[in-house]
Amino acid sequence: TGLTTGQRVVTVQEGPLYRTEGSHVTLWCKVSGYQGPAEQNFQWSIYLPSAPEREVQIVSTMDPSFPYAIYTQRVHGRGIFVERLQGDAVLLHITELQERDAGQYECHTPNTDERYFGSYSAKVNLSVIPDTLSVSMAPQALTLMEGDAMELTCEVSKSTAQHTHLSVGWYLLQGAGEHRAEEILTLSKDFTLKPGPSFEQRFLEGDVQLNKVGNTTYKLIIRGVKPTDQGQLYCEAAEWIEDPDKTWKDISCKQTKRTSLAVVSQGRDLSVDITAPEHSLSEGDTLQLNCVVRTPKSSSRHFKVIWLLNEMEVARVDPHGVLTWEEQYKERANLGQIRAFKPSNTVYVLTIYEVELKDKGTYQCSVLEMKTPGDLLSIQTNVSSGIQVNVKPIGYQMRLVVSTSTPLVTAGDPLILHCEVQGATGPVSLQWWHLPPQHLGHRVLVATMERDGTLRLGRAYQDGGTRGSLRLQKESSGAFTLVIPSTLDQDDGGQYRCEATQWSRGRNWTGKGEAAVTVSSMAGLGLHATLRSRIATVSYRQNFELFCQVNASYALEEVPASVRWLFQPSHPTAPLHQLVQVLPSGTVVWGTAQPHFQGKAQLSRAGTSFRLHIQSALPANEGTYQCKVDVWRRNILPLGQPAASTSSNAVGIKVVLPESKLQIAPKDSSVETASGNAAIECRIVFAQNNSQFAVTWYFLPPLADATPLQIVRANYSSILEYGSKFSSPAQKSQFLSQRVSINLFQLQILSANLKDHGRYYCVVEEWLWLVDGWYKLGEAKSGVTTLKFKLPGEQLQMEKTNHSISARQDEEVTLPCRLQDALPPGTHLSATWFQVNSSGRDSALLTLLRDGSMEYPQERLAGRLYLRRPSAGDFSLTLSSVERGDAGVYYCQLQKWQQQSQGKDWALQALAHSGYTQLITTPPESTVLFRICSSPPLLNFILYLPLVLILLLVLAVFCWYCKFRK
Repeated sequence: TGLTTGQRVVTVQEGPLYRTEGSHVTLWCKVSGYQGPAEQNFQWSIYLPSAPEREVQIVSTMDPSFPYAIYTQRVHGRGIFVERLQGDAVLLHITELQERDAGQYECHTPNTDERYFGSYSAKVNLSVIPDTLSVSMAPQALTLMEGDAMELTCEVSKSTAQHTHLSVGWYLLQGAGEHRAEEILTLSKDFTLKPGPSFEQRFLEGDVQLNKVGNTTYKLIIRGVKPTDQGQLYCEAAEWIEDPDKTWKDISCKQTKRTSLAVVSQGRDLSVDITAPEHSLSEGDTLQLNCVVRTPKSSSRHFKVIWLLNEMEVARVDPHGVLTWEEQYKERANLGQIRAFKPSNTVYVLTIYEVELKDKGTYQCSVLEMKTPGDLLSIQTNVSSGIQVNVKPIGYQMRLVVSTSTPLVTAGDPLILHCEVQGATGPVSLQWWHLPPQHLGHRVLVATMERDGTLRLGRAYQDGGTRGSLRLQKESSGAFTLVIPSTLDQDDGGQYRCEATQWSRGRNWTGKGEAAVTVSSMAGLGLHATLRSRIATVSYRQNFELFCQVNASYALEEVPASVRWLFQPSHPTAPLHQLVQVLPSGTVVWGTAQPHFQGKAQLSRAGTSFRLHIQSALPANEGTYQCKVDVWRRNILPLGQPAASTSSNAVGIKVVLPESKLQIAPKDSSVETASGNAAIECRIVFAQNNSQFAVTWYFLPPLADATPLQIVRANYSSILEYGSKFSSPAQKSQFLSQRVSINLFQLQILSANLKDHGRYYCVVEEWLWLVDGWYKLGEAKSGVTTLKFKLPGEQLQMEKTNHSISARQDEEVTLPCRLQDALPPGTHLSATWFQVNSSGRDSALLTLLRDGSMEYPQERLAGRLYLRRPSAGDFSLTLSSVERGDAGVYYCQLQKWQQQSQGKDWALQALAHSGYTQLITTPPESTVLFRICSSPPLLNFILYLPLVLILLLVLAVFCWYCKFRK
């Protein structure tokens, strides 16, 4: 339908088709609507059930190299060929259909058109079924008088699963060539009787009949045999099946053994014929000779019959039926090895049950007619023509045909070897030997089958777990098949020898034959895996897939294979875990290290491509993936160690979390307090509704390049974690992080004092629960809040100049700190010296309290720190015995206190701090001089120092003189 003029159409025989194993099969293919030459080319391929997507090329009309190796031998030997019916039509012939030929056949015509238009191939399914047809008839040697009746019985049966019909017929062979078979009568597949041309009239008269007398029994009846009926008769049966195109096809045809028929005519003269069913025999066979006397009114006449071998008498039978043997035959006759008898007055039989070589020659029978049984003289004599009997020694005709249907296999594939023993006349014993190519002259016994069918395996083949359960079967008389289910490696290749021994009368004859096979190792055939993904970065809840493509030099679909999917989370120290393994049996085994994959992952396989599909990606799915493929040899259980393995490249998958919308108030601000508690705010301007937050509070030291100090962190579960500089119990009770409302966090500073003044800020992290855990979406930083103290008194005026002072080690140094204005009456001052730490919080070194007492927070410095105070406003610090570790930045802080009234507490009125003083320490002088003097360049400079000074003095005097002259 839908075709137009000039559109190419390829048509094949309509299927599915069913044909029997061993039969000759033809498939037709034709092409129409093509352009180009009248003679089109055709290519036949097959798609096997074990690999329905893999094309296996069979035969081509244009390319001799087209067949794959599995079909090359059969194509070259004309076991498979293409017959051209005409330029655009062909027949594919398979002369002997094998079980492995089942599959989908494709006929393809290469393009000869100007453009591709239409169909270029067509397919048909062919199923190979067992040949169950059985036909049998006991062979006989019949001698009948003209006009006698004859009955022959033929047994025909079948057990085919498909619906089939039978046809049964009898045929007559006449003449020496035995090639002109004449049809007698046939019961067709349509259940109608069809006589042959020579028997049609006798069939219509009812003298020739074919009757079915049981489920499997067919009987031929001929009433009134004629001399023209003489010859070899046999029964032939055929099994027919109806194809989808409504035509009937014979799928099996078999013949029985033959029955010889001799018909004695009712003539007047005495004639003698001698017949034998078989003329050529082997030692031990049975020879039967029939001597037929043809004469009218034979029942009232008297005959003496003499049996002759090479014109020498063997035995005679007188008219009374008395048998007399020649002397040399008496012993064999007494042992029952030879027998002569008279079934009727016209038929005489000589039977030798176990012929010997001396029994060969020309046999004749001589007939003498006596007037009366007691007469000594015959009234007429006739001698039959001679019949030549040949007797061959046992084993003379025995020949072995050894072959294999698996000449080239991969390790793990089965080996199938055939040994057909032809010409054996008795039971045989069989031995299979392996001749390894790597050990010339050495042979290994595979299996032995005795004459009674007893099977023994060689030592190397007794373990079924190595090569499987080896089988040696007798398919039919003389046909043996050896099956090794699974080859190990290349060492199983080489020659396989079949030896058959025939036994008879204490002697034996042995025949030999060999077949060669090649076994390729799986490990050396290039197993390689490549892992790929269509996308490397996926969004949260997005699906993604990984494809593990495996390439090998053999059909991976035909061997046991497993795939393991491996996963390494994105954490730097995370190990490589096995997610899941798909065993050759199809069983799926999930790993325990990453249980969340089991409900989300889907596994599939298409040919040699394995797929891992992850649904709804989570952050836990982020990491590196890898696949590992193991293959085993076929037909071996348990599997054991793999025959080959390969690991793919690693593929990284990144899972992108939902974008954070977090916004924090960015503006800088300040908080001023006189005393008591202080609160620093951190406000969330915008965030997702279902988010949770972690808040970390930081303090900024006064130095510009100082590292911020973590005060406290409240995670998304409100668990507090203090920084190392704020971890004392007193600090933990003073600094608290609180969530005041949905969008507002505060840092509460309890009992804030002057040492707490400075700059603060917060960092807020946005966290979201994503199915299997909490994940950080992002973070934002607030503006800086400066904490100030508002004091009631006027500000102190101090010297703010920054200084840099250098001091030698072990010497004394004074660091300046001076008040510039006078103190009003009733006020007291306290002073504290600090050393600035690069890590953040400054270290207090010395405190002068308002009552004049001293405190040393660092007791190790108490003996080296002094306030000399040469005047009331001078709080300079003297540091004795300077050490290398004293280098750094120092400043002092003054606090003004005033008592409100008599007996009341002192209140802080004002505070101020000095400028910063940079203290640089240098080594002691002796050390400096030593280093200078020990330096060669500087030592040279000191040696020439006096000369340099003299030159400078002369230059100065000259300049003064010139100035004076002017």
